[in-house]
Amino acid sequence: MGSTFEEITLKNEGDRIRVECGFIKEPEIRETTLRALVDTGAATLVINEEVREQLGLMVVGLHEATLANGGKEICRIAETVEVRWKDRFMTCQPWVLPNATEVLLGAIPLENMDLMVDPVDQKLVGRHGDRPEGLIM
Repeated sequence: MGSTFEEITLKNEGDRIRVECGFIKEPEIRETTLRALVDTGAATLVINEEVREQLGLMVVGLHEATLANGGKEICRIAETVEVRWKDRFMTCQPWVLPNATEVLLGAIPLENMDLMVDPVDQKLVGRHGDRPEGLIM
């Protein structure tokens, strides 16, 4: 099976809150649309420093990560972003991997948006068809 890439949009969730509070106008919300590698082996959304700076995300913590090659890396955890794929969205705190060349769309955002990889067509599809369905346990 090859790699699956999808276009996603990331928005600074703090900016959205600042709009609601009247501190900034809606056009001032920082966002970017980019090509992400769908990586079911990654736990969450992984971005690089360039994307973090472009979105103006503050660093809220540090966490050690184990990479696919078995190496360890200290990642910075950024403030919350909205992740949007087509008509589906969720929010999460992305991990900022130093020197990352790809943005990784991991298992938690995929599960939250009720998405899976179609192995034949190598694209994202709704796990339950066109309507997202959440699992609450």
